[in-house]
Amino acid sequence: MSGQIIFDPLLPLIPLAVLAVLSLGGIALAVWRGLVGWAWRGAAAVVVLAALAGPSLRQEDRAPLTDIVLLVEDRSASQRLGDRAAQTAEAAETLAARISARPNTELRRIEVGDGEGDSGTLLMTALTEALAEEPRARIAGVVLLSDGRVHDLEQVPGLPAPMHLLLSGTPDDWDRRLVVQNAPAFGILGEEILLTLRIEDDGAVPAAMGEFAALEMSIDGAEPQLLRLPVGQDAQIPVTLPHGGRNVLRFTTPAQDGELTDRNNSAIVQMNGVRDRLRVLLVSGEPHPGGRTWRNLLKADSSVDLVHFTILRPPSKQDGVPVSELSLIAFPTRELFMDKIEDFDLIIFDRYKRRGILPSLYLDNIRAYVEDGGAVLIAAGPDFASADSLYRSPLAEVLPGRPTARVVEEGYRPEVTDLGRRHPVTTGLEEAWDGDWGRWMRQVELTPERGQVVMSGAEDRPLLLLDRVGEGRVALLASDHAWLWNRGFEGGGPQLELLRRLAHWMMKEPELEEEALTAEAEGQQMVITRRSLSEQVGDVVVTAPDGSQTTLGLEEVSPGRFETTYQGPEIGLYRLASGDLSAVIGLGPAAPREFEETIASGAALDPAVEATRGGIRALSEGLPAFRDVRPGRPAAGRGWLGLTPRDAYETRAVRQMPLLPPWLVLLVASGLILAGWLREGRR
Repeated sequence: MSGQIIFDPLLPLIPLAVLAVLSLGGIALAVWRGLVGWAWRGAAAVVVLAALAGPSLRQEDRAPLTDIVLLVEDRSASQRLGDRAAQTAEAAETLAARISARPNTELRRIEVGDGEGDSGTLLMTALTEALAEEPRARIAGVVLLSDGRVHDLEQVPGLPAPMHLLLSGTPDDWDRRLVVQNAPAFGILGEEILLTLRIEDDGAVPAAMGEFAALEMSIDGAEPQLLRLPVGQDAQIPVTLPHGGRNVLRFTTPAQDGELTDRNNSAIVQMNGVRDRLRVLLVSGEPHPGGRTWRNLLKADSSVDLVHFTILRPPSKQDGVPVSELSLIAFPTRELFMDKIEDFDLIIFDRYKRRGILPSLYLDNIRAYVEDGGAVLIAAGPDFASADSLYRSPLAEVLPGRPTARVVEEGYRPEVTDLGRRHPVTTGLEEAWDGDWGRWMRQVELTPERGQVVMSGAEDRPLLLLDRVGEGRVALLASDHAWLWNRGFEGGGPQLELLRRLAHWMMKEPELEEEALTAEAEGQQMVITRRSLSEQVGDVVVTAPDGSQTTLGLEEVSPGRFETTYQGPEIGLYRLASGDLSAVIGLGPAAPREFEETIASGAALDPAVEATRGGIRALSEGLPAFRDVRPGRPAAGRGWLGLTPRDAYETRAVRQMPLLPPWLVLLVASGLILAGWLREGRR
C-alpha cells in the first residue's frame, strides 16, 4: 500500500489564480491600513484557496513484479566446434540456477541456432524478438553465451539494462582457413585465369606450422594438382578451364593436428567456361538465292570470326580461264585447309561440289580434322546428288548419309522425327514457332548410314542427319531451301533457331549435348537433369561430401528430359553418377559464413556491450557472480557482473479521499475570520 497527495481543483486554474491575487491584494491593503487582524484574515484566505485546489489523498494497492534476466545461448554451427557445445551447455545450466536463485528474479532462456541459408549467427535478431515480448521496465540484464562471431550487428537493440558476453572456447584454440579473395564468374576457354587465394592461421598457432602450406586443386572432381602457398599472404593460382559451361573448382588445404575444424579448409568455386571468339570457315559453292543465309546468320553474332571462301563462277560458264587465275589475289587455300584448319571451330559447306579448287588432299585433311574433334556441316543442294558430290571424296568416310542421285523437286513441310523430339537440337522446335511451318521445295534423297535422323521431309525421307565421328561432329542437311523460312514463305519457320542450335551443337556447347547429366542449385536444393535419346534412363547416385550415397529415380518431364530434386544435407561438393555419365556440383557458398572466422572473440560485440556498461568474460576463466548495480553505474568487475533491479510493480486498486472536508473548511475559515474581527474589536 502506498499513498500520495494529489490536487483536483474545483475551479479552473485562471479563476483560481485571480482569487489568489485578489486575496493577496486584500491582505496587502489591510497591512497598509494597519489592521491588526490581517494575519487571521490571510490565514482564512489560504484555507479557502487550499479547499478550492481540491487536495486529495490517493492510495494504491501495489503488487511488486519480478525482474527479468535474458540468457541467450548460441547454438550455431561454430559453437559445435571443439568442446564449445558442452562448455556452453554446462555454463548455461549453472548460470540459470544462479539467476533463478536470486530473489524477485525470473529467467528467460533463448536458444539461437543456424540462420537460414548462409546467413550465419543471428544473435541480435533473436534478442530483439525476445525483448519485444517482455516489458522493458522489468528487464534487469542480458547474458550472452557465444563465441562472439555474430553476423547481424546492425540489429543490436537499445537495452534498458546491462548486457554481458561470456565467450566460449579456450586460449589454446587455433584454426587454419582457406579464403578465396578473387574468383571471376566466367573464364575464356584456352586462356589462363588468375584466382587469388589466401591461407590464414588464427589463434594460438603452434610454432611448428611453418611459413608454407600445401594446397590441392581439382576441376570437376578430377585428380588434384598439388601446390604450396605461403601462409598469411595472397597467392595467385593460374587456372585454365577445360570445357565450356560450368566448371567446378575445388581447393583444399589438408587439416592440421589441433586445429578447430577443417570445414573452412576447402573452398568451391563455380565458373562458366565461354569461348572468346568462334572461328567459322564458310565454303560457298554454286550461287543460289539462299547463298547469304549462312553468312548473315554468322555475321550477326559478334563473337564469331567468319572466313568466307566463295566460288562466284557458275558451272555453266565455260570460258577456258584456269581456276587458278580467276582471283585478283592468290586465295590462301593451302593455309586455310592444311596449315590453319585446326584453328577453326566449324566448317560449313553450302552447295559446294568438287571442281578441282580443293584437291582431295585438302578434303582428306578435313576428314582428319573432324576425327580429331572438328565439326563439319553440309547444306546440300542438287550438286550433292551429282557425280561431283562431296560424297565422292574422302569426306564420305565421315558423312552420315549417302545420296541416291535423286533430287525431289516438290513442296513439303519439314517435320521433326520422334527421335528429333528427344534431341536437344530439335526438341521443342515445333512449339518455338507460332503457326504452321512453310514448305521447302527441294530435297536430296539420302540413305542413312549412321547417326540420328532428327528431321524428315518429302515422303518421310531423311532431311537432317547428325552424327559423332571420332572426337568431332558432322551434320548433313539434305536441302538448300532453309532460306525460304527466312524470307517468310508461307509463314516461314524457325530457321534462325534451328541453325543456331545446329551450329552450337556442332561446337559442343554443353546445353545441347544429347546424353548429359547436369544439376542446378538453389540454396541447399539441387535440380538434377538427365538428357537422353533413350526412352528409359537409370537412377542417379548422389555422393555427399561425407561420402554417403543416395540413389534417386528420375521422372521424364519432357521428351528426352528427366528430372528429380535433392535436398543437400550440408555445404560442399556433391558427385552425381548415372550410368557412364558423371557430374559435380557445389552446394552453398565458396566458404560457409559460420566458418569464415572460428576463434572466439568479443571485438565485434564490444561497442554494444560497452554502451550498456556491461562486461565481456571468457568461460575458461570461470563463471562470474552477479551483483545488483544502480542504473548507469559500471556493471562489470573482477569476478562479477551486474544486474539492475527494476522495482517494477502492478497497481491492483486505487482509493482517493479529500484531505479537507467541506464542513471542516467552513469551520476553520469562519473561526479565522471571527478571530481577526475580535482582535481588531479589542483594539
